[in-house]
Amino acid sequence: MKPESEYDLVIVGSGIAGLSFALNVAKAGHRVAIFTKKDKAESNTNYAQGGIAAVTSAGDDLDKHVEDTLEAGDGLCDPKVVREILKEGPDRIQDLIDLGVSFSSLDDGRISLGKEGGHSKRRVLHVKDITGKAIEDALLAAIANEGVHLFEHYFAIDLITAKKVRKLGVQVEGVDDRVLGLYFYDGLEEQVKTIASPAVLLATGGAGQTYLYTTNPSIATGDGIAIASRAGLASMNLEFIQFHPTTFHSQKGDRFLITEAVRGEGAKLIDGKGRAFLKKYHPLADLAPRDVVARAIDREMKRTGAPFVRLDTPSMDIDFPDRFPNVYKNCVNRGVNPSQMPVPVVPAAHYSCGGIPTELDCSTELDGLYACGEVACTGLHGANRLASNSLLEAVVLAYRGAEAVCQFLENQKEKTFQLPEWVDGDVAASDERVVLSHNLDELKRTMWDYVGIVRSTKRLERAQTRIRNLGREINEYYWNAKVDLPLLEVRNLVCVSELIVRSALQRKESRGLHYTLDYPDRSEISENIKVKTLAH
Repeated sequence: MKPESEYDLVIVGSGIAGLSFALNVAKAGHRVAIFTKKDKAESNTNYAQGGIAAVTSAGDDLDKHVEDTLEAGDGLCDPKVVREILKEGPDRIQDLIDLGVSFSSLDDGRISLGKEGGHSKRRVLHVKDITGKAIEDALLAAIANEGVHLFEHYFAIDLITAKKVRKLGVQVEGVDDRVLGLYFYDGLEEQVKTIASPAVLLATGGAGQTYLYTTNPSIATGDGIAIASRAGLASMNLEFIQFHPTTFHSQKGDRFLITEAVRGEGAKLIDGKGRAFLKKYHPLADLAPRDVVARAIDREMKRTGAPFVRLDTPSMDIDFPDRFPNVYKNCVNRGVNPSQMPVPVVPAAHYSCGGIPTELDCSTELDGLYACGEVACTGLHGANRLASNSLLEAVVLAYRGAEAVCQFLENQKEKTFQLPEWVDGDVAASDERVVLSHNLDELKRTMWDYVGIVRSTKRLERAQTRIRNLGREINEYYWNAKVDLPLLEVRNLVCVSELIVRSALQRKESRGLHYTLDYPDRSEISENIKVKTLAH
């Protein structure tokens, strides 16, 4: 099946945010298309092990969940947003259950609730340690029944907006600027397609691939943030990159996530001499917020010179292979049996708490453009995301956003103009391709070395200089070469990396996930930082 030239709603990304949004809009009778740059199940959602947090037990309540979220967010969450999203959580959990998601249960039939860092109660619903995959599978089955068109191997290049086409002499009536569609690179046919739509949802996930080591899949190249940025939108709080404390360490640089739920079930982080060390950093010890645990591990590694610390999994009072089958399999395949020996772990880039600023209906400052999931910044996560709040945010706001899009589409007038076709570069192939891979490697190492868990002004300025040089090289190549996936991804990674560094340089304090040696204390005033790309 080939895409049509126009849809009511075009969604970029096939994770929990995009699929949930598509399902709700399609149910209202609108023509919806999802475009994903790789396979339909390849998303950050699919790799989410821990679960989805919501108040579903009698021993818990909304106020406690709100308090935990605000505490983790280190003074930068929007309290109104936090309460609005969390109070709708149980209803959206029921939606998932109705779709066939079978959350793990106890022997008496009650849903099994896990506990993760920063949570005062057990409130994390899970499907063993493959929660994201279970939700994704259920949503993919549901959208197929609603007639949603899903196209794989389509990479969104840029938005087509009223301002852009006016510069080309196309007359567009109405507001000053609005969404008209997108340009997509068809990876199978190796050509660019023009797709018109009055409404576009960016649900592209995060930007973990800006770093050398990450828990994110290869698709997490910050595409949505870069696309929005080139359309003139600001990004907010991008300096808050969450480094997951525990990813498997190997000599080959191989990384995979060891879910926080392992510590929730009793595993403790230990040093090379087998001593637990988190208690000296935080009263909650191994279940402290992620920023605290990641910095503690970083400090212990630097203090001792060790390349990793360990998770004391053999001391846990559980059947590890039964509770965490995916983690167990991945560890054993790399020569470590968690039931018999501690697991070597290190932090890695995991989640972006910043993104495109949105309202609670997923709308942005650009008419017709919506954003949902990790690509968006709603005010829920503040300076540090509470574990397992991300999947919850996606399903709650996808529900709200779908209602807003349906209302928006009812108010749209039929357009009477032709979108300009894509004009490609002249160079079909070039020896500069080797430079492209070198640029990507330099970018990832620069971000890891200078924009990591612990920062300084000097490190950030070094990163900024290198990234801007890379940006000039990539931009020159982009305008002269025929586009393809590697070029488009590196272009986006450079764009997002530059925005992250500029945001970090503007925050003259240490707060949440942003810790700088030059400003180790938290400022009295909490504020969001917005940045725009230098050229769009």
